[in-house]
Amino acid sequence: MTESNSGTLYVVATPIGNLDDLGPRAQRTLAEVALIAAEDTRHTARLLNHLGIERPMVSLHEHNEAQRVEQLLSRLESGDDVALVSDAGTPLIADPGFVLVRALRERGHRVVPIPGPCALVAALSAAGLPTDRFLFAGFLPAKGGPRRARIKELAERAETWLFYESPHRIQATLGDMQALLGERRIVIARELTKTFETYLEGSATRLLERLESDPNQARGEFVVMVAGAPPTETEGAWVEGETLLRVLLAEGVGVKQAAAVAASLLGGRKKAWYARAMSLQADG
Repeated sequence: MTESNSGTLYVVATPIGNLDDLGPRAQRTLAEVALIAAEDTRHTARLLNHLGIERPMVSLHEHNEAQRVEQLLSRLESGDDVALVSDAGTPLIADPGFVLVRALRERGHRVVPIPGPCALVAALSAAGLPTDRFLFAGFLPAKGGPRRARIKELAERAETWLFYESPHRIQATLGDMQALLGERRIVIARELTKTFETYLEGSATRLLERLESDPNQARGEFVVMVAGAPPTETEGAWVEGETLLRVLLAEGVGVKQAAAVAASLLGGRKKAWYARAMSLQADG
C-alpha cells in the first residue's frame, strides 16, 4: 500500500501544437510538482518558459527510462510529487512512460492522469471515419518488408485503424498501402492544431499524387487513418445487409440512400454497400 506521505506521479498531457490547448489543471500541476520527468528537457523548457514556470527537470526517454525508475521512485518515497510529460500529447501513447508507470503501479504508488491533448483522438474526431470501434497501431515498422506485413495484417480488421507516421516515411508507407489496400478510404491528418493543419482523404493513389504534386503536404507529423475492411460475402452482416437492401429497394428507396442505411446499421464502407445495391438493382 502507498504510504500517506508518498508523492504522486502525475501523467500530464501537453499540447500537440497549439499551446492554448493546455488546460488550467495541467498548468497548475506543472507549476507545483517538485520535479518534471520530460521526454526532451529542451522541448519542455520552451513550454515552461511560455507558461512562466520554472521547475527542475530530468530526462526520461526510450533509451533511459528503465534506469530512471529507481531515481524517480526515491523522489516519490521522499514525498515529492513528479510530473511525467512527453514532447507532445499524452505520455505513454506511442511515447515513453509505460515502464515507469507499470513499475510504480506494481509497487503501490499513486499515479494520476491529467488528461488533455492526444493526436490520435483529435485526428479521428474530425476524420469522418467510423469511431465506434478503432485500433491504434502506434508507429508501423520503419523497414519496408515488416511494414508491408503489418499493413496486410491490419487490412483484415473490420474497425477503423490508425497509426502515426513521420514525414520521412509517409510516401513510402502510402506506396505500400497503394499496393495492398487498393481503393480503401484513407484520411491523413498533418500539423494538427497548428497553423497549417490539413486533412487529406482518398485512396492511397490519390493521396500519393497530392503529396507528390505539393511537397509541402509531405511535411510535419502525420496521423494516418484507414477505413475498416468491408464485410465479405461469408459474413452474416453481409447476408443480412443484402436482405435489408432488397427490402429498401423494393420500397422505392434510392440506391444511395439504401447504401447509407446499410452502412449505418451494419457497419462497413458505404461504397461497398452502394456497389452491392447497384448489383441487386440490376438483377431486378
